[in-house]
Amino acid sequence: MCGIIGVSGIRDAAHLAYLGLYALQHRGQESAGIVAIDETGQARAHRGMGLVSENFEESSLSRLPGDVAVGHTRYSTTGSTVLANAQPCSANTRCGPLAIAHNGNLINAGELKRELVEQGAIFSSSSDTEVLVHLIARSDAGNIEDQIRDALEQVDGAYSLIIAAGRTLYAVVDSRGFRPLVIGRLGDGMVAASETCALDLMGAALACELQPGDFVRIEDGQVTHLRRLKPRPVSRCVFELVYFARPDSMVFGESVDRVRREIGRQLARQSPAPTAEVVFSVPDSSNAMALGYSEVSGIKLEYGLIRNHYVGRTFINPSQNLRVAKVKIKFNPVRDVIEGKSVVVVDDSLVRGNTSKSLVQMIRAAGAREVHLRLGSPPITGPCHYGIDTPTREELIAATHSVEEIAEFLEVDSLSYLSLEGMLRAAGPQTGYCHACFSGQYPTAVPEELVQLRHASPLVATPV
Repeated sequence: MCGIIGVSGIRDAAHLAYLGLYALQHRGQESAGIVAIDETGQARAHRGMGLVSENFEESSLSRLPGDVAVGHTRYSTTGSTVLANAQPCSANTRCGPLAIAHNGNLINAGELKRELVEQGAIFSSSSDTEVLVHLIARSDAGNIEDQIRDALEQVDGAYSLIIAAGRTLYAVVDSRGFRPLVIGRLGDGMVAASETCALDLMGAALACELQPGDFVRIEDGQVTHLRRLKPRPVSRCVFELVYFARPDSMVFGESVDRVRREIGRQLARQSPAPTAEVVFSVPDSSNAMALGYSEVSGIKLEYGLIRNHYVGRTFINPSQNLRVAKVKIKFNPVRDVIEGKSVVVVDDSLVRGNTSKSLVQMIRAAGAREVHLRLGSPPITGPCHYGIDTPTREELIAATHSVEEIAEFLEVDSLSYLSLEGMLRAAGPQTGYCHACFSGQYPTAVPEELVQLRHASPLVATPV
């Protein structure tokens, strides 16, 4: 999961891309980068490790002139957390400068990389996105659009892409539509972004959300729809609605806030807590879920945990030690709300369990009489191969423990997950969601090397 931005036909495009990346900071905190292209076609880049605010200031942005820009904020799913893997990926090709910002994960990147290396390709990173750069550059097709299409026909997995080829932008969503991508209009120019919240910050009006298989050209203030990619069964990532996206965004045609409120309502119907006196969320992604739970259950909604907003999201930190340490400085309980009471704590999901255990201990220390944990998604029992970093099945507590065992480990009085049916019902009337990490029904055939790396038991793959 990463955040990607594209700007076309707008003066000081890098400045606008910078604002857009700010809005998408929740999608990745490991590195940030912008490539800008000026009126002569010259590309300039600035990338760095850490947050957007840590990498860009007026002096660095002023060195990125041009009215075309591509931006990226990274959360690693393939490749280590080093500057060499920071995006956008860029290269000089026979068709001019090329810059790619990628959100997703290519499941056959390892195989393709081995083939390319045998053919003489030299890689400067361990990111799967660099495979796309080589495939495009080596294509025998006659123009850049056919070269991009030729490359995409060779890869499998999840990709939402913004590509700058010379001074032309291209936006592409894989045929299954795993990750979101929207296009907006700003004056005479156009912008593209992972989520609509970025359009809001940039002052752009939503023009369209790209659908699975869409391939568009953005140039001279116009969006041209090119021939769509080969159709495949739609598999939008439902976890975008549950956790990743900001609640003020529209994703897959749905209001994220509305979906999360409905998740809370479904959760209250399926898993009531009759003895509870107050309900509160683990802020911020589950705030709306707690509202929905309170609405249906009648249990008083309170602010039981206060979040330090100067600390990033714990789930997307690259190491377990960082995740646990950040819990201790990220949240502080409100003792007056919690002390002596039976509380319902609403969270969006449970991945490894260690951070939730620390959180429950904190709530207990604040004097809670009972702690009832309610989770707005089913048990996560398998890793994601499409852009979420859950690398091994053994790290997922629900893959190896029963609900009762997890409750005992967390030291809660009760633990309940939302059912798969309840989560999908809350997601809205659309069908075609990917829920492989919950159900084990993977929408693609997964290469054996990934099975060996990430699984202790066989996968169940639905027909392609």
